Amino acid sequence: MTRLSGGLIDRASTLNFTFNGTQYSGHPGDTLASALLANGVRLVGRSFKYHRPRGVFAAGSEEPNAMVELRSGARQEPNTRATVAELYDGLTARSQNHLGPLKHDLLAVNDLFAPFFAAGFYYKTFMWPKALWEKLYEPMIRKAAGLGRLSMLPDPDAYDRGYLHCDLMVIGAGAAGLTAALTAARAGAQVILVDEDFRLGGRLLAEATPFAEISATDWIAQVLAELENLPNVRVLPRTTVFGVYDHGVYGAVERVADHLPEPGDTVRQSLWRITARRTVLAAGATERHIPFANNDRPGILLAGAMQAYANRWAVSPVAKAGDPVAVFTNNDDGHRSALDMIRCGVPVLGVIDPREDAPRLGDYALYNGATVTGSRGRHGLREIEITQNGKASWHDVGALGVSGGWNPNIHLASHHRGRPVWDDQLLAFVPGQDGPPGLVPAGAAAGRGTTAQALASGMGAAQEALSDLGIKAAPVALPEAENAAQGQVAFWHVPGKRRAWVDLQNDVTVKDITLAHKENMRSVEHLKRWTTLGMATDQGKTANISAMAVMAELTGKTIPQTGTTIFRPPYTGVSLSVLGGGDTGAHFRPRRLTPTHHWAKAKGAQFIEVGQWMRAQYFPQPGETHWRESVDREAKAVRQSVGICDVTTLGKIDVQGADAGDFLNRIYANMMGTLAVGKTRYGLMLREDGFAYDDGTCARLGDDHYVVTTTTAQAGPVYRHMEFAHQCLWPDLDVQLISTTDAWAQIAVAGPRSRELLSRIVDDFDLSNDAFPFMACAELTVCSGLRARLFRISFSGELAYELAVPARYGHALMERLMEQGADLGVTPYGLEALGVLRIEKGHAAGAELNGQTTADMLGLGRMVSKKKDSIGALMSRREGLVGDSRRLVGLKPRDPNQKVTPGAHLFAQGAVQTMQTDEGWVTSACYSPNIESHIGLGYLEDGDTRLGEVITAANPLEGEETLLEVVSAHFVDPDGGRLRD
Repeated sequence: MTRLSGGLIDRASTLNFTFNGTQYSGHPGDTLASALLANGVRLVGRSFKYHRPRGVFAAGSEEPNAMVELRSGARQEPNTRATVAELYDGLTARSQNHLGPLKHDLLAVNDLFAPFFAAGFYYKTFMWPKALWEKLYEPMIRKAAGLGRLSMLPDPDAYDRGYLHCDLMVIGAGAAGLTAALTAARAGAQVILVDEDFRLGGRLLAEATPFAEISATDWIAQVLAELENLPNVRVLPRTTVFGVYDHGVYGAVERVADHLPEPGDTVRQSLWRITARRTVLAAGATERHIPFANNDRPGILLAGAMQAYANRWAVSPVAKAGDPVAVFTNNDDGHRSALDMIRCGVPVLGVIDPREDAPRLGDYALYNGATVTGSRGRHGLREIEITQNGKASWHDVGALGVSGGWNPNIHLASHHRGRPVWDDQLLAFVPGQDGPPGLVPAGAAAGRGTTAQALASGMGAAQEALSDLGIKAAPVALPEAENAAQGQVAFWHVPGKRRAWVDLQNDVTVKDITLAHKENMRSVEHLKRWTTLGMATDQGKTANISAMAVMAELTGKTIPQTGTTIFRPPYTGVSLSVLGGGDTGAHFRPRRLTPTHHWAKAKGAQFIEVGQWMRAQYFPQPGETHWRESVDREAKAVRQSVGICDVTTLGKIDVQGADAGDFLNRIYANMMGTLAVGKTRYGLMLREDGFAYDDGTCARLGDDHYVVTTTTAQAGPVYRHMEFAHQCLWPDLDVQLISTTDAWAQIAVAGPRSRELLSRIVDDFDLSNDAFPFMACAELTVCSGLRARLFRISFSGELAYELAVPARYGHALMERLMEQGADLGVTPYGLEALGVLRIEKGHAAGAELNGQTTADMLGLGRMVSKKKDSIGALMSRREGLVGDSRRLVGLKPRDPNQKVTPGAHLFAQGAVQTMQTDEGWVTSACYSPNIESHIGLGYLEDGDTRLGEVITAANPLEGEETLLEVVSAHFVDPDGGRLRD
C-alpha cells in the first residue's frame, strides 16, 4: 500500500472493489484511479496503436491513459476514465485494449513494427493488392479498432432529461467559480453552479496551503453551506457541461447514480438543457507535459496530478512505499508540487529544471539547467536519466511528475468557432473576444491561475455578467490567498533520437509530427488527421499545445502563427443513452395510437410502426397460420363485399378564409379555387425545385372552407410547408390553417356493398349515385345525430367512402359498422391489404413519391396547370425534368409465382447490366390474390409505350433476375367503372 496520512477520504469506511479479477480496497472519497495507486497498481491499460503499457497520467477528465470498463453484464460501460470514476463498494473494473492478460498483451508485438505504423500509415498501406481489402484488411482493422467493448445488451437503466433556466450559470466550482456563484447569489440572481467533480472545490482540493488564515476545505464548506441555503441557487455536482449552443443554451449531463452499485428507483443520468442569460466559465486549466525519450511509462504522470493524489487522496504514485519521486518542470509550479510531496512525507529525489536560474523553493535537490532524457521500467518506472551540463546519469525513482505549464480550459469558449488568443506570458491560448455570446471566462480558464487571481477574477466576472442584466452585485470579502508568480520558460520537449510521446493515448510521437511535416501536412487540421493527434477521448487536452510547439519549431513560425484546431462538443464523452433521455424501446419516440387502436387490439390485430403511428397491419383469424393468408382474405373481401379500415393517420388540414381558394391554387399544382362546394378533387403538390412533394385530396365544404388531406408520412411536413407559405410568402392573404389530424377519426368503407352498409348508419341522407356521386363530400350526421363528414373517394379502386367523426367516437363507430355489416360480410382490413389494393389500382404512395419523381413520371403531368402559378410549377418545366422519359408502369412476372423485388433495377431483356443501360427501378411490389400473381409498380424509360414488352428486373445484392411483363399500372378495373358505380 502507498497510502499516506491525511487527505480528504473517509478512512472510517472501507470499500471493496475488483480490478481485472483481483480484489482491492479503498475508502469513500476515492476515485478508482486513486484507489488503484493506493494499492500499488500502476499498470492500468494499453495504448491504442502500439499497445504500450500505460498508467494513470492525470487526476481529472483530461486523463488519456486510464480508460477502463466498469460493471458487468448489461451495465458494462467502456472507456470510463478511472480518474473520475467514483469508488463504491462492489465496483468491478477491467482494463481494455489488450489481447490476453494486461501485463502480457499479445498485441504488444505492434510496438516491434512501429517503423511500419508511422504517421499516416493507414492512408499509405492496405491499398494493394486490392482483392485483399474486403477479405483481409478491413476485417483485421475493424477487429483491432476501438478501445472498450459494448455488452451488446439492452441498457437496463433509466435516463431522464430536464430544462433549467437561470440568470447566471457558473461552470466550475473552484476558487473562481465559488466566488462568482456567491457574488451573484447575494445579489439575488438566479444561479446554477455546475461542476463535473463529485466533491466541489476544484484545484483548491489539490493544494496544501492556498489560503493564509483558513483551510481550503473550511472555506469551501462555508461557501457551499451559504449557497445551498439560498432559494435562488441550484448546485449541480457530478455534472459536466459538454456543449455550448445558440441563444445561451448549454448541454449538461448529471451523473445521478453512477456512484452507486445500481441506480435502484432513480435515474442513472440526466440530460439538462440549461438556458442561461449569462455564463461564467470557471473551468480551470489543464497541465501539460514535456515529451522526452520513453516518457510514457506507468509511474510518469503530471506533476499537478501527483500533487493532487498526495493532498486530496493521500496517495503516493509509487509502486512501493518509501520509493522516491522526482519532478521535471519548466515552471515554478512544479517546484511547489515537489514541496507538497515532501510535506506529505514522500521522499523527493529532486527537481529537474531546464532553467539555469531555476529557484529552489525548499529543501530538495535541484538539477538546474537539466533535463530528463530517458526512463527505464517496462511495466512501471524504475529509473530516469538526468542530463546536466552534457553529462547523463541514471537515478532510481518510483514516480516522476512532469509539468510543462498550464493550458486554460478554453474548449467551451471555442464552441461557437471562438478563436483563442495566444498569451506570451502564460505560454498558452486563452479565450478570445469572439466566443459564445454572454460567456465570461474567469480564473485559470481566463489565464488568471493563482488562487488570489482566481478569487478576484470570479467575483469580477460575476459582476460584469450581472451588470449586463441590470443587476448590481456588491463585492464579497475574499480570503487572503497565495499569489506566487508563475515563472516559466518556453521549453516544449527534450530533443533526442528516441521516441518521445506527445499524445499518449494515440501513440503520437515527436517523430510522427516531424514526419507529417516532411510529408507536407503543415496545417494543424492536416496534422491532426494525419497523425490522429488529439482525436482520442481526451480531445488533445494534454497533447495539443506540445504538438503545436513542435510543429512551430519545424515551420519556423510562432505557435499563434501555427494556430490551433477548433474545439466542438462534447467536452468529454457523453453516453448515447443519456442523449436519448431514456427514450428507448417503446419510448424511443412518441407513439400515436389511432382512435380504433384498442378495438383493433381486441380483435387480435398485428401492429406496425408507421412514422409515429401504430397501425393495424392485418387481422389474423383462427386457422390462419401465415400473415399472407390474412392479407389475401382481407384484400378479397374489399373487392367482393365490403371492408373497413382506419385511415385516421392521413393528414387533415382545415383551410378557411376569404382567400382560401387562392391560397390553395398557389400550393397545389392543379386548380383548386374552382372546386365546387360539396366536391373533392385529387391534388398534387410540388417542391420548389419542381419535384413531386405530396398528393392527396382537397374537399370544399363551404365557400370559404376547404379540407386538405395528405399522406400519413407528410402530414407534418405539408402543414409546416403551408404555414411557411402563409406566414412568409403570402402574409396578405386572408386564410387560416389548422391541423385537424387528431381531431377526426376517419374510417374507409370500401367495396361493392359499402353504400349498403353506410345507408344503415347515416341520418336522412341520399347516398345514391345521382345524389352523391364519385368525388362528392358533405357534412351530415350519423348514428342518430353524431356530426360527421363523408367523402366519396377511393384508394382501392372500388366503390368507397371515407367517413370522419370526432376522434373520441372512432372506436364506437367501428363497432357500429361491424355490427350493422355483419350480414354483408364486413371485414376489417389493415395496412398490408391497403397496400395490396392500392398497388392493384396503380395508386402512387410513399415509395413512388420518394423526392426524385416528377409529375410526368407519375403520369400526372397535365395536372400542373399552366393557367396559374404555383409552388414548383415553373421549375417543373425545366428541360432536365420535362425530358425525363421514365413513366410509372405495372410489372407482372412471366411466372406468377416469382416475386417482384422492390428496388430491383430494370433492364431491356438481354442487355448488359450497367449504370448506362439501367432503364428504371421497381418501387412497390406485393402478391395480389385478385390477380393471383405477384405484381409491382415501377418507373421505366418510355414505359407508357412499352406495354406488353418483357424486361429484366435485376437484384444484384441477392444475385436474382426476374423476367417481367410491362403492363398497365391499373391491374384492376382500368376503366374505373367500379368506383363510379
